[in-house]
Amino acid sequence: MSVLLDSLAAGFHGDAARKTVLDEALRDGLPGARSEAWKYTPLRALERRSFAAAPAEAAVVDPQLLADIPAPRLVFVNGRHAPALSQLDGLPAGVTLQPLSTALAGGEEAARFLGRRYAHADEVFARLNAALAEEGVVLRVDDGVQVAAPVHLVFINAAGEGDQAWHPRHLVELRRDATLSLLEHHLQAGDNAHLGNAVAHVHLAQGAKLSHARVQEAGAGFTSLLRTDAVLARDAMYRRIDLELGAGLSRHELNVRLEGDNARLDANGVLLGNGRRHIDTRLGIEHIARDTSCGLLWRGVGTDRSRVVFHGGINIRPGADGTDARLSNKNLLLSANAEIDTQPVLVIDADEVQAAHGATVGQLDANALFYLRSRGLPQAQAQALLSAAFCHEPLSGLPEALAGFLSARLDAALSSAGVA
Repeated sequence: MSVLLDSLAAGFHGDAARKTVLDEALRDGLPGARSEAWKYTPLRALERRSFAAAPAEAAVVDPQLLADIPAPRLVFVNGRHAPALSQLDGLPAGVTLQPLSTALAGGEEAARFLGRRYAHADEVFARLNAALAEEGVVLRVDDGVQVAAPVHLVFINAAGEGDQAWHPRHLVELRRDATLSLLEHHLQAGDNAHLGNAVAHVHLAQGAKLSHARVQEAGAGFTSLLRTDAVLARDAMYRRIDLELGAGLSRHELNVRLEGDNARLDANGVLLGNGRRHIDTRLGIEHIARDTSCGLLWRGVGTDRSRVVFHGGINIRPGADGTDARLSNKNLLLSANAEIDTQPVLVIDADEVQAAHGATVGQLDANALFYLRSRGLPQAQAQALLSAAFCHEPLSGLPEALAGFLSARLDAALSSAGVA
């Protein structure tokens, strides 16, 4: 067994059923180079590391860190709920927002999604989460409720004694014709080299609409592992954007099943690799019902000695006639020492569909650079303008307030990375 798995197993406090899940994960071990899902993200270095379970109480952080994040917000520090930093004012009737620990203590049926099992050996981190999860977010919106103000979820990585690990489990459920905007903030407070291993479930009932933005700005020592499983019913719409701007190792698996007719997914993102960061994003989109659609627009940047990995998988199942599926993944390679791996995959088993996918890796357009230089811009400024425009493309079409916030965070990260 690896040092990593030994250390994580030491924090187990669950029942016999969850112990069985843990034992199975430990038996299969970490996926190796022969695993197709992990071949671009080797785990040898992580396998040798040891993490202690996070303390039961949230670490203390400066409240000023949250000065620009309004209510309603639910805050977690090192995987633990921080009531003193959370503010649930302004939640309308019909909205439930609480920590998973509170839901479980009250006998809530939230335990049902903790019982999900993962069959494949290379789903080891999801299996570890199933065995070790103690905290997370439970967010529900009742039938027909329209939530005007965005709900903020804040996850802070703070310094602590040694390297720590936590395994949050989240549930976001919108019932029939409900509407919600959700904004996730992943922030850094002090130097640390912790590990966060999260699983999120998103359930959208008929006609529900969810706008979901996630900004990941963890420090260079942090390891971020996230799996999101979403299910969309008839006429549901899921619009999300992910800004991967931090962490030493960041991996996100976004799996979406369009199970109802006319369901729609728009999932865009920016992957910013700088320093020695390793960013791995895997999309698994399944069109199951008729007349469903997905639009996927992703941009990647590799600088310094970073590595950016992208897998965009779209599967149009038999009977999913009328599907419209589009994927674009373009990448800028700005350093001879950086690496970008992109793998678009399109499988079509239905008739009468529209589908397109494409991926490119290249440098800044020489003609565009020449044009800007000919107008008097210095080389560095011309490169910065083109790089920023390239990265901002996935933000187009967002509501003005959200686009402004995300643009500011993206610009700050690009500037810090020396890209813009």
